[in-house]
Amino acid sequence: MSEVVFIGTSDAFGAGGRRQSCTLVRGPSGGLMFDCGGTTLSGMNELGIERGEVDTVVLSHFHADHFGGVPGLLIAMLYEDLRDAPLRIAGPPEVEERVRSACEALGHPLEDRLWRFKIEFTVLEPGKPARLGPVDVVAFQTHHNPEANPQGYVVTAGDKRIAYSGDTGWFDALPDMVRGADLLVTECTQVTPGYEYHLSLEELVDRQNEFDVGEMILTHLGTEMAELRGRCQLPTADDGLIVRV
Repeated sequence: MSEVVFIGTSDAFGAGGRRQSCTLVRGPSGGLMFDCGGTTLSGMNELGIERGEVDTVVLSHFHADHFGGVPGLLIAMLYEDLRDAPLRIAGPPEVEERVRSACEALGHPLEDRLWRFKIEFTVLEPGKPARLGPVDVVAFQTHHNPEANPQGYVVTAGDKRIAYSGDTGWFDALPDMVRGADLLVTECTQVTPGYEYHLSLEELVDRQNEFDVGEMILTHLGTEMAELRGRCQLPTADDGLIVRV
């Protein structure tokens, strides 16, 4: 892995006028995208990111701000890019059913189209290592709305490891799940604890010594957190930020 590009760093409501969740991990063997919110296509265009860079999309859970951009991404790859390389879409149990349903609901059904490229769906189950092209992935269950099948991930390529929390509130096993990562990309929606299914700056600052990671960057910033980005106790992401790993 060589760099991480934050395409979208807001919460579900576009706090601070920023885009919804999407993070691209670039490596020598291709690109892996964590989540694909509804604003992903415009974000990629603004940042000059070619859709052809993306070999794999890894979805953390089934809330619209994390996977609502998948239907548009697929249609753009098919008709705009004339893509012929396979695309992997991986995620929690039901990933294929949820993506197909979203495509149908948004008017871009996968059925009855002549696809030039293969869409390969892979279920990632907590604690079970999986291979996605050139990278190894381990999923872990997070503390978020259960009906959305929430998960976080640790991705390893060569000697580099990146952890991604997805959406989650605090749970005591979180530091162990991401231990040893060179970079932890973690959500931080709130400044102080409130909604139990999201993390807060206060919690992460108080517990930062529990995390054995090389670097931690906060994303999925809500309204108050968006106002603090760049000037709080922990590093924050913003749309377009590029981090070398």
